[in-house]
Amino acid sequence: MGKKTKKNSPKKQKKVFHSQEFEGRVCMTREGYAFIRVEGREDDIFVAQRNTRGALHGDIVRVVTTHSRGTGKNLRVDGEIIAVLERSPKPHIGILRIGRHEAWLMVESASMPYDIYIPLSDIEKEFGKDYNPKEINGLMAAARVESWPRNFACPTGTLVAVLGAPGANDTRMHAILTEFGLPYRFEPEVEREAERIPSKITREDIKDRRDFREILTYTIDPADAKDFDDAISWRRLDNGHYELGVHIADVSHYVTEGSLIDKCALERGTSVYLADRTVPMLPEVLCNRLCSLRPGEDKLCFAAVFEIGPKGKVYGSWIGRTIIRSQHRLDYEQAQKMIEGGDGPIANELREAMGVAMALKAERIRKGAIEFERPEMKVVCDEQGKPVDVFQKISKEANWLIEEFMLLANRTVAEFVGKPRRSYKPKPFVYRVHEDPNEEKLHDLHRFAHSFRSRAEKGRFPELTGDTAHDLNTLLASVKGRVEQDAVTMMALRCMARARYTTEHIGHYGLAFDYYTHFTSPIRRYPDLMVHRLLAKYLAGEGPADELLLEQKCRSCSSREQLATEAERASIKFKLCEYMKPRIGESFEGTVSGVTEHGMYVEIEPSKVEGMVLLRDVEGDFLKYDERSFSIYSLRNHKRYTLGTKVRVQLTRASVEQKQIDFKLL
Repeated sequence: MGKKTKKNSPKKQKKVFHSQEFEGRVCMTREGYAFIRVEGREDDIFVAQRNTRGALHGDIVRVVTTHSRGTGKNLRVDGEIIAVLERSPKPHIGILRIGRHEAWLMVESASMPYDIYIPLSDIEKEFGKDYNPKEINGLMAAARVESWPRNFACPTGTLVAVLGAPGANDTRMHAILTEFGLPYRFEPEVEREAERIPSKITREDIKDRRDFREILTYTIDPADAKDFDDAISWRRLDNGHYELGVHIADVSHYVTEGSLIDKCALERGTSVYLADRTVPMLPEVLCNRLCSLRPGEDKLCFAAVFEIGPKGKVYGSWIGRTIIRSQHRLDYEQAQKMIEGGDGPIANELREAMGVAMALKAERIRKGAIEFERPEMKVVCDEQGKPVDVFQKISKEANWLIEEFMLLANRTVAEFVGKPRRSYKPKPFVYRVHEDPNEEKLHDLHRFAHSFRSRAEKGRFPELTGDTAHDLNTLLASVKGRVEQDAVTMMALRCMARARYTTEHIGHYGLAFDYYTHFTSPIRRYPDLMVHRLLAKYLAGEGPADELLLEQKCRSCSSREQLATEAERASIKFKLCEYMKPRIGESFEGTVSGVTEHGMYVEIEPSKVEGMVLLRDVEGDFLKYDERSFSIYSLRNHKRYTLGTKVRVQLTRASVEQKQIDFKLL
């Protein structure tokens, strides 16, 4: 007799998955699986290696979702790539291997699981038909993937550059620049054009400029700086106020729009600051000589000059071209000693300026500017580029003085052109903008910070008010000095939108400015040079600039800035690995600085170098990631690892090729 069933009992409904198609960018792992990042989607789409269809890291693809698992924050959507729409133009770096009938690039990358086949015709084109394979084998090179033919085990590529012996420091640095599409030398014709620029300042050059050569003027820069693109002039006025001049190198006087140098500068977009060198936007004759505000030399500038009170109130401003002569070249350490009460040629003036700068900073914060306190890693290299020391740079008053005066000049210039006034209509201009943070990410940030609080502290935890700037500053203040400060600061930074250049005036959220631009560094940033040219044009009474052309240049500069930032980070990671490699096997005291489902990041003392403990490498235990509490816990001894947990680790790997540091938990 069969089982009886209740006629009215509802059947369990199975959730139906609706497949969708998207276009996105591939983020690939060394193991071959990928995550597809789709614009507008919070979560990435996971693609197993068997479903990647020849797609590689950085490619634009069409992906179809196939199923999902989990719910809420644990939801994972799986998919399958159905077409590669656009190959990434970014080259891959590796070691050349030349065989009798074929050549390969053995790729060194954490995001490339395959080697690249190189046609021998490329080798002949680079080295000539009579090349010696023994001389080429083992050289570091760059290749760009062009295709992946069916029935081929690996993709086919084109040789982009041969970089040299892999052990040489220059080779490694050039490899990083090549990987991000950044040049590391100027073409000879660009250098020749720069050498032809007249260096002598004529009467014609200064006839319409305000002369500040007799007024106290100084520069404050890092001790190893070679180009000085900003200077401060300072004097007391009879009414108790001060005259503050922010003088910026007038690069536009020397670099003509549309010239070969100008086209090269636009293509670069920015100077690149690697761990052991600077790759300048302009040839050395310009950035280190003609335009650098060196002491004791007459220099042409564009300036914003203010009448300002001791408490930071601005009573008037003037913008225009100047000529200066800096009397003092200070580094930050020298200026800091004078500010702190030490003797010096301009100690009193620096302390006066510091008081004004602190008043400006306090007013910014009162209006909602976000204050991030995250020290920056500094790698000290010797003349051969070998890392000899690592430490964290900490900003002090001397840094703040320069920063506040530069912010004031940038904001004032942006308001001068972009702010509507009686009988004045704003004209097309270049702005530095920063959108408001994503509210959902801000809620996640508070939940993340909340996970560190003990029960006794829960009541005193800052709750959300709806004012994002106030909420962020209150949160950051509440974790100051605590073990979770660095982690919460990093998470807060991830909530922030990326600042960019545009002709659209939308303000700068992080600085709490309605109008903001970049005016103060035309030697190293092309947008600043654009701003100088626009100022000169509008001050001369000329008509509006071509807004569409300006926007195109803004997008290019934003893109180049991002590439430069990625290259700078890669160079620091490389040098940190190089610094740590001789220490493999050594043990260190450290602090958990981050947790993920794959492992925990540990920051060791005293260098603050960060590496990862992979969960799969922990022997004799099973560690599991708890997403709700942002922690990792042990199933064997029930120990929980969260941000700020003190641990002891052993260095097991420092891969200069993949720029990765691994620790073993002791």
